[in-house]
Amino acid sequence: MKTSTLNLGAVALLCLFLTACGPSIYLANDFRAYAPKHKTVAILPASVTMELRPNQARNTPPEQRLSMEEKSGIDFQEQIFAWLLRRSQQRGYTVQFQSVMETNALLRESGIPTAELRSHTPQELADLLGVDAVLTTSVRTSKPMSDGAAVAVGLLVGAWGSTNQANISVNIHEAEAGKLLWKYDYVAAGSVFSSSATVVEALMRNASKKFPYTSPKS
Repeated sequence: MKTSTLNLGAVALLCLFLTACGPSIYLANDFRAYAPKHKTVAILPASVTMELRPNQARNTPPEQRLSMEEKSGIDFQEQIFAWLLRRSQQRGYTVQFQSVMETNALLRESGIPTAELRSHTPQELADLLGVDAVLTTSVRTSKPMSDGAAVAVGLLVGAWGSTNQANISVNIHEAEAGKLLWKYDYVAAGSVFSSSATVVEALMRNASKKFPYTSPKS
């Protein structure tokens, strides 16, 4: 009976994930003046900030927390790249996306740690990567679950949910002046960190409807 109750609770938490605040979308008025000149966009590792419960924070060394955030950032980067690659075959985007492997290799060669990416301007990063625009993502988790709730989700789906809400922002900056061309803000509620693939699927399914590099024939 306890196991059944635990699983039902986990299902309820997972269902909360489907509840999201209406996304906020910004598109620069002169975006169409830039789009024809853009051929390649690089997707950077996401900047992830995890909010932990007090007891979790006390028992998690800073270096372990940083490692968790950086790994999650790479996971988001890879999942967004894979999603856009699949969708581009269906919709015919007007740009190509630099492979994650190439992007990260160039960043390593430059000596820029993932944690310090946001201290560099979009122009600097675009020039370093040899692209026309960069797509950045920031993820901030909040309202962390209790340990029991996180374990309940873990038992059901095989991944340890750690938060009840994630604020996600996806931005595209052009290379020449670093101007913000597109911004998509999304708030997901529920076991949003149980799987980066699940989060990206929900995020991009909504974002793709307004993704700026969509071919006119789509």
